[in-house]
Amino acid sequence: ILVVDDGSTDETANIAARYAPRVRLVRQENRGAAAARNAGVAATTGDLIAFLDADDTWYPGKLARQLAAFAADPSLDMVFGHAVQFVMGSDGQNSDAAAEATGSVPAYLPSAMLVSRPAFEKVGGFSSDVGVGELIDWYGRAIDLGLRSAMLPDLLIRRRIHTTNQGVVKRDRYAKDYLRILKQTLDRRREK
Repeated sequence: ILVVDDGSTDETANIAARYAPRVRLVRQENRGAAAARNAGVAATTGDLIAFLDADDTWYPGKLARQLAAFAADPSLDMVFGHAVQFVMGSDGQNSDAAAEATGSVPAYLPSAMLVSRPAFEKVGGFSSDVGVGELIDWYGRAIDLGLRSAMLPDLLIRRRIHTTNQGVVKRDRYAKDYLRILKQTLDRRREK
């Protein structure tokens, strides 16, 4: 287990350090989620890579279900699963009302992905020049390279929604970043 502390201002690094040597800690100045994920991959050597954002949680058995999918179809490069979203109120308490309203949805999210190292390396790291949408860009490049993915029907993660989600904080970047990702994808496909 590797924790990448991307310049946090809370106790994340100190808490993670207490679990050494079972948990390794990498600290870096705040450079964003994409750079943190790339730093984590660079600091590891495992054959499979899984991500867990600080505001998400995995359901028990997440990795086991994804490993079973890899075992059942060795041609897979990555496996995703479903997520349920829940809201953290301003009082710090979790509310499952949103989860009950929306139910389980397919999750093309870093926390819902298990990817083989060769596949990740073939695609390359997450683009840190976008404020939002780095997985959309990465997944688009993966598909353009012919990588194979599976979406399990299993509920694998809980995605916390709160006022400091990157999608909320960087909301003004959605149009710009998503349009740039779309243009880059179309340009790649035209070049083929």
